[in-house]
Amino acid sequence: MMRSPHEAYRKVDFDARVSGATPQQLVALCYEQLIAALGTAQFAHDSGDNRLKSQSLTRALSALTALQLGVSPDAAIGPALLQLYDAARRTVLDSVLAFDPAALQTIRNDFIDISRAVTGGSN
Repeated sequence: MMRSPHEAYRKVDFDARVSGATPQQLVALCYEQLIAALGTAQFAHDSGDNRLKSQSLTRALSALTALQLGVSPDAAIGPALLQLYDAARRTVLDSVLAFDPAALQTIRNDFIDISRAVTGGSN
């Protein structure tokens, strides 16, 4: 059940972008979703909206899970990516109980940099 027209639109847009996407586009989309979710969690925390903060942290965890599942541990960069995603996941999970804006902003900034590198700076 959608809670708002904005959320319904976001889901339709997301579903349309996922359909037929290449693996590289899916990774870029997961980065985009993670970055947006962490930004929304910070906004929600600052404005005292615990429901939105919880939803945003859950969305960030979903993006991280999708990224982790897409890594081939046999790839040269696979172990490093898994370590990065696991550390980010632990930080997000820790922030569910004790919100840490600085740690989440660091993760967000790191993924903004990674996303720009992966997409050639188009994000």
